[in-house]
Amino acid sequence: MDLAYMATLPLEEFIARRERVLSQMADNSTAIIFSAKEQFRNSHNTYPFRQDSYFWYLTGFNEPDAVLLLSKKNRQNCTALFLRSNDSEMETWNGRRLGVERAPSQLQCDFAFDIKDLNEKLLELCADSQTIYTLKGLDGRQQDDDFMDTLLPQFAVQQFTPLQPMLDEMRLFKSDNEIRLIQQAGQITALGHIRAMKETRPNRFEYEIESEIMHEFNRFGARFPSYGTIVAGGENACILHYTENDQALKDGDLVLIDAGCEFAMYAGDITRTFPVNGKFSPAQREIYEIVLTAQKRAIELLVAGNNIQQANDEVVRIKVEGLVRLGILHGDVDELIANNAHRQFYMHGLGHWLGLDVHDVGSYSNGCENGDRNSKKRDRTLAVGMVLTVEPGLYISEKADVPAQYKGIGVRIEDNILITEYGNKNLTCAVPKEIDDIEQLMAQK
Repeated sequence: MDLAYMATLPLEEFIARRERVLSQMADNSTAIIFSAKEQFRNSHNTYPFRQDSYFWYLTGFNEPDAVLLLSKKNRQNCTALFLRSNDSEMETWNGRRLGVERAPSQLQCDFAFDIKDLNEKLLELCADSQTIYTLKGLDGRQQDDDFMDTLLPQFAVQQFTPLQPMLDEMRLFKSDNEIRLIQQAGQITALGHIRAMKETRPNRFEYEIESEIMHEFNRFGARFPSYGTIVAGGENACILHYTENDQALKDGDLVLIDAGCEFAMYAGDITRTFPVNGKFSPAQREIYEIVLTAQKRAIELLVAGNNIQQANDEVVRIKVEGLVRLGILHGDVDELIANNAHRQFYMHGLGHWLGLDVHDVGSYSNGCENGDRNSKKRDRTLAVGMVLTVEPGLYISEKADVPAQYKGIGVRIEDNILITEYGNKNLTCAVPKEIDDIEQLMAQK
């Protein structure tokens, strides 16, 4: 096999994406997209390299220190890539490089240049551009900001045009090839969670269960998690992004596991909550059933033509009614909802887009397809090809003023769904979430 650079998607898909971007660009314009840089862990040691999602989306190229140029002049399209040249000494130390000579044929770009010539060539290639598109200003893209701010006075244009809205809207709708990879990520993630259920028992440490999950991910070709794994026993489950994973699991507690693998750059994202000893207590069962009922109802509602906000409103009502029934909340259900009384126990959203990023890009609000992807509204009409998570939860702190049996219980249940023309498809349903099924699985250990 020639190189490890070959993408897991067909090369034609990356070419088509670039052509689609070029078709939306103004005439006499250039788009400039930077790769990720290697990040230092300490001293001379770097973290495992992970390519920038935008750069990968358009190239399928998994090396640092690269820049993609898409140029449209007089309606003629051109693709150029800046990358590291071959260097036998450096490749002996740090691994193979694609190199300038092979890049055009391997990645189907028109031109390839040494990254060392970026400043000189960039000014030459962009000399007549009236519009320059960049991802400048996004979180984590300081190199884009610094580089473009340095070059701005040398360009004829006085400002840069954001490329993000165009790419975000494209990435929101998954192709058939992408859906296959996301489904595989979901299946491998599911196997990790099933192993965790089988291997959990009192007095094991949270990090031991994390290692069981990673073992299963690696076994099926997913070398890395798609985010920091959460294994939260007892009240730790009430910390939404708990990642210490250093406590012993206690008999009688629940454990909340939020873990996903990254397969071929695409993310899985599942949460399950289950008893450390394999048996739900009555109080745990009551809280769990509220969350499960809410999640199942949300999945029913999350279909093409509806939106996340509709489903979340239904989820909130189910939870408030349940909490009133248990004596955790007191008062009229409608008034409690209007006053956001549930927010002390359910403080996050119902779900998020899923794809190359675990919190994938794309606007959540109708009318903002080319605007703020972080709008707090969730009224975007769902359409075929979107993939999202569904993850309601309830988190009752030890300090909460509630009946004693419910203190310290945290529950979240999360699945990944694909919006289809027939409704939706649950990509992660292999992991049990019904109480009887969980207890039966855990009894097999």
